[in-house]
Amino acid sequence: MYLTSEKKKEIFKEFGGSEGNTGSAEGQIALFTHRIDHLTKHLKNNKKDASTRRALITLVGKRRSLLDYLKAKDIERYRAIIKKLKLRK
Repeated sequence: MYLTSEKKKEIFKEFGGSEGNTGSAEGQIALFTHRIDHLTKHLKNNKKDASTRRALITLVGKRRSLLDYLKAKDIERYRAIIKKLKLRK
């Protein structure tokens, strides 16, 4: 599997502050970004995979919602996560 529990812990430790802090907005955004990158690579090779395309669009929407929430709550954290993940906007 592309996303092992060790990789998840590493993502949450880097972006969420600790391995157990899985509810932080930054950690969830980072996890969604990792999954989006994986699905994008998959779709480049499998252009007609409609279910993966739908899952990708859903993940992008979830990440956008979390980013909007973070922007409304704390603009500095929003700017930091955008810069760290090298996202547009």
